[in-house]
Amino acid sequence: MSLAYLPDRGVLEVAGPDRAAFLQGLVSNDVTGIAPGQAVWAALLTPQGKWLADFFVIPAGDALLLDAERAQVPGLVQRLTRFRLRSKVTLRDASEDWHVHAAWGGAPPAEGLVIPDPRLPEAGWRVLDPAPLASDASAEDYDLHRLALGLPDGSKDMESEKSVLLEAGFDELNGVSWSKGCYMGQELTARTRYRGLVKRRLVPVAVDGPLPVRGTILAGPDGAEAGEMRSGRDGLGLALVRLNAFDRAPFRAGEAMLTPRIPAWMRLPAREEA
Repeated sequence: MSLAYLPDRGVLEVAGPDRAAFLQGLVSNDVTGIAPGQAVWAALLTPQGKWLADFFVIPAGDALLLDAERAQVPGLVQRLTRFRLRSKVTLRDASEDWHVHAAWGGAPPAEGLVIPDPRLPEAGWRVLDPAPLASDASAEDYDLHRLALGLPDGSKDMESEKSVLLEAGFDELNGVSWSKGCYMGQELTARTRYRGLVKRRLVPVAVDGPLPVRGTILAGPDGAEAGEMRSGRDGLGLALVRLNAFDRAPFRAGEAMLTPRIPAWMRLPAREEA
């Protein structure tokens, strides 16, 4: 088992008797029935259904803890506070109270608040503890692990007020509930799914050559634009690729060649038709 402390993750605490009902009307997943020891992955969207932030919602006693990008937590507190109205709920940045870790491979850790990653069994566990736990891996090691699985990492792979959840695998990775009531951005998210409006997908790529910087344009053999690079490390990456460009792979991105590596969990229309 590998355990890594993730210093770029923070925690937003949502407390009060209305905490679940409050989040339920705002985020993409169903938070009303989370059992102790479990979590859901969810996103906060604009009214137009575009990504703003994503996080793990973890029950902890009389509170729900949102394991989120540390840099986004203060803004999330401010944004969510606007919707509080008469809800009996409190919101605060609890990043100094909790240290976020990831664990993968082998048995789950024996210390901390240990939660299975709800996206994929292979992803491992989220581990929260008031103190940093003894680690035998680095945040960079975990980054390689999630890249190999094709898991997006917030603002590294998505664009605020531009990205659509289904482009980033939120459907297959259990980040959206299709049975819950209304939430902010639900109409566009549902329309995107039921009308088949997704035209691009965030997919893992093998990188042969210097790692392209985020935003580098991908081009096929004919020079036509095929997508753009997102996050990457040590020969692995994620790229946002146009669905009609997959038959032109591999793609050139700067001085590197990128070859898509479609994981088993991902459903692509082209593969289903093959």
